[in-house]
Amino acid sequence: MTPSSSIAAPGATPAPEEHHDHHPNYLVDGTTIKSWLLTVDHKRIGLMFLFWVLLFFLVGGIFALLIRVELLTPGPTIMDAMTYNRTFTLHGLVMIFLFMIPAIPAVFGNFMLPLMLGAKDVAFPRLNLLSLYIYLAGAVLALWGMLNGGLDTGWTFYTPYSAHTTTTVAPVLFGAFIIGFSSIVTGINFIVTCHTMRAPGITWFKMPLFVWAIYATSCIQVLATPVIGLLLVLVTVENLFGFGMFDPARGGDPVLFQHLFWFYSHPAVYIMVLPSFGVMSEVVATYSRKNIFGYRAVAYSSLGIAFVGFFAWGHHMFVSGQSTFAGGLFGVLTMIVGVFTAIKVFNWVGTVYKGAVEFKTPFAYFCGFLFFTVFGGMTGIALGTVSLDVAWHDTYFVVAHFHFIMVGATIMAFLAALHYWFPKMFGRTYHEGWGLVAAALIILGFNATFIPQFLLGNNGMPRRYYEYPERFQALNVASTAGATLLAFGFIIIAMYLTYALIYGKASGKNPWRSKGYEWLSESPPPTHNFVGPQPEFPEEPHFYVDPKKAEVPDAV
Repeated sequence: MTPSSSIAAPGATPAPEEHHDHHPNYLVDGTTIKSWLLTVDHKRIGLMFLFWVLLFFLVGGIFALLIRVELLTPGPTIMDAMTYNRTFTLHGLVMIFLFMIPAIPAVFGNFMLPLMLGAKDVAFPRLNLLSLYIYLAGAVLALWGMLNGGLDTGWTFYTPYSAHTTTTVAPVLFGAFIIGFSSIVTGINFIVTCHTMRAPGITWFKMPLFVWAIYATSCIQVLATPVIGLLLVLVTVENLFGFGMFDPARGGDPVLFQHLFWFYSHPAVYIMVLPSFGVMSEVVATYSRKNIFGYRAVAYSSLGIAFVGFFAWGHHMFVSGQSTFAGGLFGVLTMIVGVFTAIKVFNWVGTVYKGAVEFKTPFAYFCGFLFFTVFGGMTGIALGTVSLDVAWHDTYFVVAHFHFIMVGATIMAFLAALHYWFPKMFGRTYHEGWGLVAAALIILGFNATFIPQFLLGNNGMPRRYYEYPERFQALNVASTAGATLLAFGFIIIAMYLTYALIYGKASGKNPWRSKGYEWLSESPPPTHNFVGPQPEFPEEPHFYVDPKKAEVPDAV
């Protein structure tokens, strides 16, 4: 393989050949610990984010299993009530703030965005490294607070309870406040990169759909995160000094907290889900061997979700005393978000239709993602209807919906991205058979975990309860069995990907024969992404002329 092949877009003039030894890949260009800790290479920063989000995913997953074990029996099983409250709080905090929000943007956004734009790095490389250490500083402070006194408010920190609880609130809230700065810095960096770092030939409507998704997500991060940051400071001050801003006895308003919290936290749903949509747009085109169906519709729908998502926060508050008119308005706005999501689903199905589908592991996760998005989205439309939400509010129905549309979709996309871009990131292949087995276990396990919770909620079991009537035990046991199956699936993935990192076969430059821009460089890429001058991109991303007869150069 010659270095010129790493930058030659279809129809582009190849660069002069250069000896590959002069351009080591990013993994071996500096092997000391210092070279990693102080790197400004977006790819290495993405890998370090990958390490930490996987570690926090493990921590959050362990606490999820502890919750499910506790709920095996109607009464106390392995912990007391206060420990249970702290356990589900820690589970929610770690999974949302330390895993799901940064998982795809900070890992795959960092790694792939410059490659997809033909750039050598992000716009502000040092700021990129700073975002990693801000994230770690906030994580350390939040976890220290959880381990030294704990927190029992749930991940939403609802007042007035969070202002008066005797558990440790301030360090956890301030840790989450610090993590927010990491999101803001990353978002600014990605927005500027999209505006200023595109290679010649990449116009706005020639950007890959993953870039569109990251761009829309970054806009949400920059605009919404300051609101939650200021709110967390207010709650911290309320807890430490008793200022009374959310205390009705002092003229404060606890419902104001909910408005401010959900003004951020509903758009935060799309910080988690929009990058997942972008990943799936890349995966479905590659394994269907077809041009993406309705490229502009998918791109515009990402911006539409980001925009309308800011105006739908009130559907979390249908039982908080807001007016009938406000409830109806927020319900309608929720339906509009559903329309934009349906546009994406329709276009993905249109891409698969009559495509030359290769059923590889990432495509298996796409199938799971499609089911969770449609099923979870439909339950979201139901919960966006005031009359239904009043019955289901604060039951396990909401927990199951939340996990289907947020956790299910995000994890499906995260695993699809990890498998799809594994050869690009590490230059090695994994065992395809084990990949499909693990995908099947995870998809089945996820359904087995949360479908019983839909039934529990519909039968009236409140969420966050430590004890429950005996009539709910069978469904809780079924949910715990599903969580166990889910855990086995993740263990299998950890085993075969670790094996692939050490003993996996060399993948070649483009093992999937994809037309994605990121595959134009070597696998793994050189330190500055491309050898020679900045490449040109005369064709659209994922340009498969004939899905049945697409002639894509085999991996060298």
